[in-house]
Amino acid sequence: MDRERIARTRRGVRRWPAAVALLSVGVSYIALSGYVTFGPRAWLPGFMTVLLIPLLVAHAKGHYRLARGIGFVLLVVTTASVILRVFFLVSTISARGASASSVLVDAILIWVSTVVTFAVWYWEIDGGGPAERRMDAHASEDFLFPQIDQQDGKRALGWAPGFLDYLFLAYNTSAAFSPTDTPVLSRRAKLLTNPTCPLSH
Repeated sequence: MDRERIARTRRGVRRWPAAVALLSVGVSYIALSGYVTFGPRAWLPGFMTVLLIPLLVAHAKGHYRLARGIGFVLLVVTTASVILRVFFLVSTISARGASASSVLVDAILIWVSTVVTFAVWYWEIDGGGPAERRMDAHASEDFLFPQIDQQDGKRALGWAPGFLDYLFLAYNTSAAFSPTDTPVLSRRAKLLTNPTCPLSH
């Protein structure tokens, strides 16, 4: 019975919001100027699409560990591409001359990509992943949302953080230099939130 309940819980997890978010980061790569890109413009969205399809298929067929492993590969590649974009943005400013508009567009796209990428990281690692967070009496390990805090460290009845909650957390961490209403608890979460500010500013 426990295995069946766990399987139903994992099957009920919606991975498509995080998948769409990552794909949007890949699509934004096409809109960047040549100063902050490398290789063909379509390589990143193409690579993401190639991995997203087996990820969603694996999840639908019940291969949850495989799906999560593919998700982490996607995240690592996406994070590396964001870091490179920030590096190219900073290092090529002097070469652009008077094209301030292209710098602004690139900076906005890179900032949005950073927020979205780290939102997916938070969503994926918090409490062992989205499936684990849906278990009864699951204790908070990485982030302490206000709804969880009201229940002495246990998730509120009928509530678990969704992707939008992590997107809001990533936005606050990026814009305010720190989480505003959600304390960071674990070391791995702190390691993830630390680079968000310098990459965004």
